[in-house]
Amino acid sequence: MPATVAIDARAAARREIGGVERLAQEMARRLPELRPERYRVLRPESSRAHRRGHLWEQASLPLAARAASLIYCPANLAPLASTRTVVVLHDAAALRHPEWYSRTYAAYQRQLLPRIARRACKVVTVSEFSRGELAAALGIDPAAVAVIPGGVDPARFSPRADPVPARTAHGLDRPYALVLGTRIARKNVAALRSVRRRLEELGIELVLAGGGRSYMRADDDPPGRLLGYVDDALLPGLYAGAEALLMPSLYEGFGLPCLEAMACGTPVVAADRGALPEIYGESALIADPDDADAFADAALTVVSANARRVEMVAAGLRLASELTWDRTARATDALVDRLLAQSGES
Repeated sequence: MPATVAIDARAAARREIGGVERLAQEMARRLPELRPERYRVLRPESSRAHRRGHLWEQASLPLAARAASLIYCPANLAPLASTRTVVVLHDAAALRHPEWYSRTYAAYQRQLLPRIARRACKVVTVSEFSRGELAAALGIDPAAVAVIPGGVDPARFSPRADPVPARTAHGLDRPYALVLGTRIARKNVAALRSVRRRLEELGIELVLAGGGRSYMRADDDPPGRLLGYVDDALLPGLYAGAEALLMPSLYEGFGLPCLEAMACGTPVVAADRGALPEIYGESALIADPDDADAFADAALTVVSANARRVEMVAAGLRLASELTWDRTARATDALVDRLLAQSGES
């Protein structure tokens, strides 16, 4: 009988989708499509996808997966009762910068993440930057952490995405530059005040999409128009209709909105922080978010009809064609192959 791998799909059951939830959803779909005889998806009720899901993940999940050779956990958490976990830790933000989080959450992560990493069969992350951060924060050998980048679905996120439904739903009747992400301090949207003023001079509105998280410190007085959480079905069109995506974030393990925007033919300006230069350095304009004039200059460059904008759009589309969720699934399955072979269960 072939070895089986259980997929912890708790994060995939959440209603609001961020980068962590996106990876969880895509792997819960694509790994079983790739190897239906190998992967089994275990998913709680949607009401238990958030805090109420801790008990499910720590007690019910390992019980349901007791016959599996491995448990693939794509969303920063894993059952401590098992040493058969392959856990994806997206970044070390809560450990490296606890000031961005509630004291309770930071303390919880400080206690839990090292234990999860120590007990895991394998730790995976999404960038070389995050590998270094996790190694430093958790005191583990960087070579023990596998890097498998995230991706994008080109069937959904493409220049052909229709912006009309998103524009209609959110009353976007002017050209706009988009900032997308959770409304928390590390996203650093307050740095865009100068950008907003200069965009307004060109008739371009700065809009900010994304919900908040109770355990993260909110950004102070964000500039621009707040759309709140945008329904996932509208997201490709929201990207495609934007003049540019701006990401002034101080810390990103991958920065998935950059890739999704690029797949929709939208140029990106990203901060020179975290994994953003590593992943997008050849495909976006990279600028210092602490230098208001420099970031604004970069934003105005990509919203203007010029050769640089054309270059950025083409470079972004090339990157998006390379970093797909199918590629992520294949790399994950190859890692699982190696782990099963090491244990004699392949």
